[in-house]
Amino acid sequence: MSGLAEIHPRPPGIERDRAQFFLLAKDGREEKGNGTPEFDPGANERRPWNAGRKLGGKRALKPQQVWAIRFWLDRERRLRDRAMFDLAIDSKLRGCDVVKVKIGDLISGGRVRTRAIVIQQKTGRPVQFELLEPARGSILAWLERRGGTLDDFVFPSRIDHANHISTRQYARLVDEWVAGIGLRREDYGTHSLRRTKASIIYKQTGNLRAVQILLGHTKIESTVRYLGVDIEDALALAEGTEV
Repeated sequence: MSGLAEIHPRPPGIERDRAQFFLLAKDGREEKGNGTPEFDPGANERRPWNAGRKLGGKRALKPQQVWAIRFWLDRERRLRDRAMFDLAIDSKLRGCDVVKVKIGDLISGGRVRTRAIVIQQKTGRPVQFELLEPARGSILAWLERRGGTLDDFVFPSRIDHANHISTRQYARLVDEWVAGIGLRREDYGTHSLRRTKASIIYKQTGNLRAVQILLGHTKIESTVRYLGVDIEDALALAEGTEV
């Protein structure tokens, strides 16, 4: 056999081509946008990740919807979720910050603070928020049941109690809450809770600067985009102001 190899040597490019062929076959180099190999039988059956989803900004909740979710959570006896919902509404925090709140951020002297402050993950800047009576009551009820130390997370993971609940799980919970009162999941998300109180304050006062501070935005332009403020809003405020 060695003699045949010497008499009929393979052209130098064949081994390289064979290696490339098997590499392509192994990793499915020709892939669809969803990561499916082009020749996979299911390639044309899978829907794009955003098919049927409403992209862009999510709607803020209306006051009556906020209370409807509270009543639904109370009826379902979801103590943790009620505390999480109330904290998200009052704090106006991003989901990544809600899940990382620690007991010491909310509790002082055995009581829930009326005002708290946390460091935002996105900006690294502190933001202060108020906790009204409904939120203080539900948070205290949950913490009395949950137990823990000041260094523990308010909402621990079920898998690892030393860690916090994931943002993905938080998003799934929000889906359940809005669906529980008959709202379309596609129209709402975790940012709906962050946006809710800020939108109400803006509609009642027209004070963008105050909303900027409460949301922890570094630029007023971010607040304008976040609230969806447009020329009609500006003119409506101007028309309602007499000099």
